[in-house]
Amino acid sequence: MSELHYKLDLLKAMNQKLTEKERMYRMVCDSAEGAFLYYSFDKSKLTALGQWREYFSFEIAELSDLQKILDAVEDEGSESQLREVLYLEKKGEEHAVTECFLKERHLWLQFRTRVYYDHSGRPTDKVIYITNVTKQRHKDEELLYMAYYDSLTGLYNRNYFVQLLSEYIRKASETNSIVSVMNIDIDEFNKVNDGLGIVMGDELVQQFGMLLKDLCQENVIACHLHRDVYCIAIYDPAGTRTAEHIYKAIKARTKQPFLLSNGSDVQITVSVGVAEYPEAARSALELINYAELVVFRVKAMGRNGFQYFNAPILDDFLNSVEVENRLRQAVTNRDFELYYQPQYYTGNMRLRGVEALIRWHSSEGEVLSPDTFIPVAEKNGSIVPIGKWVVEESVRQYSVWRQQFGFPFIMSINISALQYKKDDFVDFLLNILNKYQVKPFEIELEITESVLIDDFAAVSEKLKLLRGYGIRISLDDFGTGFSSLSYLKKLPIDTLKIDKSFIDTVLTDSSTRVITESILNMVKALGFESIAEGVEQEQQYKYLHSIGCDVLQGYLFSKPLPAADLEKMIVGSLE
Repeated sequence: MSELHYKLDLLKAMNQKLTEKERMYRMVCDSAEGAFLYYSFDKSKLTALGQWREYFSFEIAELSDLQKILDAVEDEGSESQLREVLYLEKKGEEHAVTECFLKERHLWLQFRTRVYYDHSGRPTDKVIYITNVTKQRHKDEELLYMAYYDSLTGLYNRNYFVQLLSEYIRKASETNSIVSVMNIDIDEFNKVNDGLGIVMGDELVQQFGMLLKDLCQENVIACHLHRDVYCIAIYDPAGTRTAEHIYKAIKARTKQPFLLSNGSDVQITVSVGVAEYPEAARSALELINYAELVVFRVKAMGRNGFQYFNAPILDDFLNSVEVENRLRQAVTNRDFELYYQPQYYTGNMRLRGVEALIRWHSSEGEVLSPDTFIPVAEKNGSIVPIGKWVVEESVRQYSVWRQQFGFPFIMSINISALQYKKDDFVDFLLNILNKYQVKPFEIELEITESVLIDDFAAVSEKLKLLRGYGIRISLDDFGTGFSSLSYLKKLPIDTLKIDKSFIDTVLTDSSTRVITESILNMVKALGFESIAEGVEQEQQYKYLHSIGCDVLQGYLFSKPLPAADLEKMIVGSLE
């Protein structure tokens, strides 16, 4: 009897121990992030543990119940992979992993299986560990998206676009086909950013990107290169799949304004350059760069246009690169000289003043006019140090002449937009005048309409500040811009210079005469002084004198002269 009690107590203790272990295993499984399926091959029993109810609404107990999991999978491809994982023992492998999307819960789950075998190779136990990988999946998808797409527009990003374009070029080389690359730039985009803010600027970029996405089709891809610049690549262009057709579609859309979320209607134009494989270039990056070169040409010709790449465009670019490289060295060496062109009062031909004009003595011995290098200097920023040199040298020279000749006249100095916008420009100018003891009213700053474009209010305030110190302001090249008339009544200026293009045809074209006379009448009514530049003929002088132009400047009187030659001319006129 005692032996029976002993066996019963031993069995009870063993059962209690097993119960404690089972409870411990269940607690561990319940605490884990995921669900477990345990299958005993000997007992043919399937047990669900852990967070099973978080993922599945059905019970599972038999091996045949695994089909319920298969039925919950999104597509057949995932189901076949999952089937291999769930029935792993049939393959005699120890490990297997797959991920599937479950329709009911909208979750991505990872199934990781481990099978245990005895010494004879017979499977004894299997554990399937199920975890929620939805967040990781989304993160991976975001990373994948970022690897290929631009986050602002949804178009391809630059790196992936270059890969796809390279593949287009590879195929085209095998099939003797053409690949067109369009570089598309929104004209004067900075006005949107400055006027409406960066957020609205980004919204315009998005809307225009959507337009380009709608124009994509088979063998036509688009990308957002940067800021307001886009690229389209076309493999084997034909029919509606050509640069011309796409440009027409863009132009038709941009005739209508883009409505932004702040209620603004924004009307835009675009400049488009096209480069083609194999004529223009044979690599993706070269095609993109050459298409961009064409855009620069389109913008220089007035924007809102479309042009193909050609050899002269490349020649111009290479020349500008050469000039830019030489110009950097010239700035360091100060290889510049100022020439001075006299200005005369029309009535008595008395010297009114001189305009300082820069010349570049290149290392090759050439004397280059500003038309050759100033656009390059403005583009690369070297116009700022060059402009500072011009201001100081012209003021210094004027100080010498005033002492030498004993009478004051006006020194006119051309100021670039970049130079004028510098915060320290006014202080710099006043310091130079003080350094050489030159009075402010003896200096005249010549500005062009380009100075006024970006922020008219800020520009006007700075002009008022300069005039407050007594410095004269002249508006140069009047008549060449589109908005000059609207500026006049608001601008604090003293002098208006009529552009040479008007003077060239004033004797032969009746429309030019009407415009010129209207300008002079308006100038007089506003109380400004008028200067006609580019006077080269006696008849031009007589005509301008007869209609009341105040001051004349041009080759009829004198070409721009070095300082020494101008001194001789002034001395000769005083004798």
